[in-house]
Amino acid sequence: MRRIARPSPPSPRLVRSSFLALLALAWACGGAPDAASDEASTEPADVALAPLPEGAVTRSLLGEPLFPADIPAETRAVYEANLEAAFADYTAAPEDADAIIWYGRRLAYLGRYAEAIEIYSQGMVLHPGDARMYRHRGHRRISIRDLDGAIDDFLAGVERIRGTEDEVEPDGLPNARGIPTSTLHFNIWYHLGLAHYLQGDFERALLAWNDCLAVSNNPDAVVATTYWLHNTLRRLGLDDQADLLLSEISADMDIIENTAYHDVLLLHKGEKTAEELAGPMGDDATLSSTTTSYGVAVWHLVNGRRDTAYGMFESILENGGQWAAFGYVAAEAEMARLEAEGG
Repeated sequence: MRRIARPSPPSPRLVRSSFLALLALAWACGGAPDAASDEASTEPADVALAPLPEGAVTRSLLGEPLFPADIPAETRAVYEANLEAAFADYTAAPEDADAIIWYGRRLAYLGRYAEAIEIYSQGMVLHPGDARMYRHRGHRRISIRDLDGAIDDFLAGVERIRGTEDEVEPDGLPNARGIPTSTLHFNIWYHLGLAHYLQGDFERALLAWNDCLAVSNNPDAVVATTYWLHNTLRRLGLDDQADLLLSEISADMDIIENTAYHDVLLLHKGEKTAEELAGPMGDDATLSSTTTSYGVAVWHLVNGRRDTAYGMFESILENGGQWAAFGYVAAEAEMARLEAEGG
């Protein structure tokens, strides 16, 4: 494995968590079960109120059925060719951990989340100590809105990476420079923080994001973690720490792929405007514009413009084609909490 150096986190005065602190919280809430023994649900339990309509993948956090997104024909052809190659590798060596991981990843890129989850679940039986199985299954449990299951998986992944060297994760969808920007440890902490954030559990999200920041070893990783950590600090009213965190972000950072997160952080710093960040919405929305729109909505929210923020959350949800984007899931979560509060 390639060893990844652990730099000093950009905000040394932030309250740092430790593995033991996070696990203590987990056990206090019922423990971190061995996800390999869990039955992987393909529908989040809290919204599984009725059978899914034919063709639906899962339900949103608001209980609405979600259907497969349209993939442009040219892109679909590439994805399907990659899946065919991954399946050939898997059938040739069905117990090989790498073959299992890549088969699951290629299924997920085509929106076949339930099948990917099943493949990772089988992989856990064969490789119960391999943190990658938990990292990837947890990610796809977020995709289907099974947040409790995702948290179980990531906590199991945290246990398995304890005391291990970090390793670069190869990209299934390479960026423009072909340079991977994330690692296994980063992705486990990152997605754990996201799952807690989506549940509105900002205290636990803060713990995970701080540990994620400690293993963010390049500008893209730092920006991605800082974005969610900053949102979390603002939601907790920890404005001084949020401002300190922002002081480590600059316009000249060499960002390869997380430009949407970077732009929103610069918006919070007053170095960009909401008008500059406006992108296509509705049927024309893209992954990037959905990500940015959620970030701008939170900027309005934490600056007291609640009606504007919730109007933007609603607008994000008008285009179901981006429902797998984290910004879309987060907008769902905001509206679901508002609905639960009778707002």
